[in-house]
Amino acid sequence: MFPASSHEVNIIPVMSGEPLLNFDASELPGSLPILALRNAVIFPGVVFPITIGREKSMLLVDKAQETGMFIGAVPQMNVAEENPDSLSAFSEFGTVAKVLKTFEMPDGTVTALIQGYKRLRMLELTATDPYHMARVSYLDDILPQNDSKIPVLSDILKESATNIIKASSFVPKEALAALKGIDDFNFLVNFIATTIDMDDFMDKVGLLKYDDVKERAMSLLGVLNRQIEIQRLKQEISSKVKIELDQQQREYFLNNQLRTIQEELGMDEMDDIARFREAAEKKEWPASVGEAFEKELAKLERFNPSTPEYSIQYNFLQFMIDLPWYHVSEDNLDLKHAQKVLDEDHFGLENVKDRIIEYLAVLKLKGNMKSPILCLYGPPGVGKTSLGKSIARALGRKYVRISLGGMHDEAEIRGHRKTYVGALPGRIINGINKAGTSNPVMVLDEIDKLGSDFKGDPSSALLEVLDPEQNTAFHDNYLDIDYDLSNVLFITTANTISGIQPALLDRMELINVTGYLAEEKVQIAKKFLVPKQLEEHGIPKKELKIDKGALEEIIDKYTHESGVRGLEKQIARIARVSAKKMALGEDYPKTIKKEHLKEYLGLQTAFHDSQKGNEAPGVVTGLAWTSLGGEILFIETSVSEGKGVLSMTGNLGDVMKESATIGYQYVKAHPQLAGMTYEEFSKRDVHVHVPEGAVPKDGPSAGITMVSSIVSALRGKKVRSGIAMTGEMTLRGRVLPVGGIKEKILAAKRAGVTTIIISEENRKDIEDIKEIYVKGLTFVYVKTIDDVINYIFE
Repeated sequence: MFPASSHEVNIIPVMSGEPLLNFDASELPGSLPILALRNAVIFPGVVFPITIGREKSMLLVDKAQETGMFIGAVPQMNVAEENPDSLSAFSEFGTVAKVLKTFEMPDGTVTALIQGYKRLRMLELTATDPYHMARVSYLDDILPQNDSKIPVLSDILKESATNIIKASSFVPKEALAALKGIDDFNFLVNFIATTIDMDDFMDKVGLLKYDDVKERAMSLLGVLNRQIEIQRLKQEISSKVKIELDQQQREYFLNNQLRTIQEELGMDEMDDIARFREAAEKKEWPASVGEAFEKELAKLERFNPSTPEYSIQYNFLQFMIDLPWYHVSEDNLDLKHAQKVLDEDHFGLENVKDRIIEYLAVLKLKGNMKSPILCLYGPPGVGKTSLGKSIARALGRKYVRISLGGMHDEAEIRGHRKTYVGALPGRIINGINKAGTSNPVMVLDEIDKLGSDFKGDPSSALLEVLDPEQNTAFHDNYLDIDYDLSNVLFITTANTISGIQPALLDRMELINVTGYLAEEKVQIAKKFLVPKQLEEHGIPKKELKIDKGALEEIIDKYTHESGVRGLEKQIARIARVSAKKMALGEDYPKTIKKEHLKEYLGLQTAFHDSQKGNEAPGVVTGLAWTSLGGEILFIETSVSEGKGVLSMTGNLGDVMKESATIGYQYVKAHPQLAGMTYEEFSKRDVHVHVPEGAVPKDGPSAGITMVSSIVSALRGKKVRSGIAMTGEMTLRGRVLPVGGIKEKILAAKRAGVTTIIISEENRKDIEDIKEIYVKGLTFVYVKTIDDVINYIFE
């Protein structure tokens, strides 16, 4: 603890002790020569060796040994000061001492054995040459008398000192034997104070000021306890450092061995670091990404290649390198080419095609713009998903499809944090990585079928993805770095938008992809489906054809859909049977006609409701919309003698029941519509039924149909033939607009309806529909239920 120097007085930690000496203080002079001590304090009665280094100290020690005179052993306050020359440079308190003996050590230094006799106080420094002289006063110790606590205090001091000596490398273990043999309390305190190594030298100096030995002992005990705690902390820190050093040395040794083995095998993990660094220098990415990459690469360098953490970090860095960041594919801005590609792949769907051409036109004029976020919704099988692939081909971009159906974990969108075992990036970032460009066409399929549970709500995670103002800095949990999605052309698909949360719906541009007419399905089959299935089944085009009549028959009697998925399945079935006949060498018709369908497809499987002329009172045809497209439905009402009770059957939903109740109450409030008085009406029970009973039905659009059916049954008069109707009704008799108009029109044409009664507010929807869809239909626009009743019974 004490550095040796030729210019210092340092303690040699070899202790001995004997009983306190009794002598006459009157023999002591008023002034004493002063020996300045560095890092040492001598207490009365203790013999203590010190090393002499300074010239003044050597002179004083030699003279004191020759003459046997008393000296003052006083600590100096600043141990670094070479020549203290003022009173303040010394401690106020010191010890009267004698030099017993001096020894010349092998290294040329001199060691003096000094024994303390009595405490002193320095009053004035009177000389500094040839050594220090000072005027002093002498202090007497106050010994405890008949104090029962002294033995206990002695034991505690011995125990504490023993613990410190055992833990100290500076105090010889012989001091333990000397400590056990001390019985005198005063000498015990002074011996421990002199012997024990203390971190703070001033703690020892402070003990000299106490006259009362018990007070000095209590202060010493506090210092010892503090020293024990310091030693404990040192040992704890040392132990931890040793363990860490041992571990580091072990890893260093093993790493060296592993490196040697890898070199022998021609392997070197440093190749990974160099390769990553080289790839990073060539990579075009944001500066912030480059900085993050360097930090992660530094982590990889610290890992042992054989540990799991190395492979996890390696895969993460490889993923960062593989991401396209600033790399984008060049768009094909030829509008005519884009139109041609879209027309080649899909029949109709003009709204979607026009929107893509508009986007390309703006891109061509401006040079860049945020990609639109489109939502294509409509019945199954109309080409929503495949349209995304066509758009990618038209633009010359990469195509990515992500199926969202049944997804219920938010981490599927945002990814897992890298700290988790088996963490992966989200589907969005992973899709971009697979595409290899930052501007693919990304189809998020079946967005209306997202789920949610305790793992989170994926639709909420998509709010950031599908918001053009936010997706410039999309944060994937695995990547943990913002990524720009603004160049991605997102196309979402859905069968219905009613289940999509409003905030998500608001971020998308909605385009309704409606079903096809029978004539359109025939064209789609001729141009797309038949050639596709012939190619998939290895049948040359000249070897098999399906004529128009057969296609119309398939559409009418073997499919029941708004799209063409079922039609394609039936065409594929014909192709399979034909291929079998060809393979077996059997005769088969090269042109499939209506009469061949029973052999190829079996009996008719689809039965469409047709408008039967509303041949009976109380039967009225309505129009409905389902996720599969439009349908017609019949509302049937029967009247019987009773007490004015309304009953409903047909597996009706709550909204539809409310429509029936509103219709009934309206007629009850206006019995003249039924040609009867209130008294007559109150004696009639009304039963409303909607076939088919096993099929759930709901919605408000059958309101006017319910009223018409009830009035027809009460009048006992059937309505006009060829009529179908749709519209919601209020208690005041107003007819409100409804949705799904195009699908309902297609259903009406399939069923042979010639006249459709609809709300005046739906006129704009009819005018927006192409002429081919409304050809052959007459539309009657009504504002109130009275207009409806007047028309159907005219």
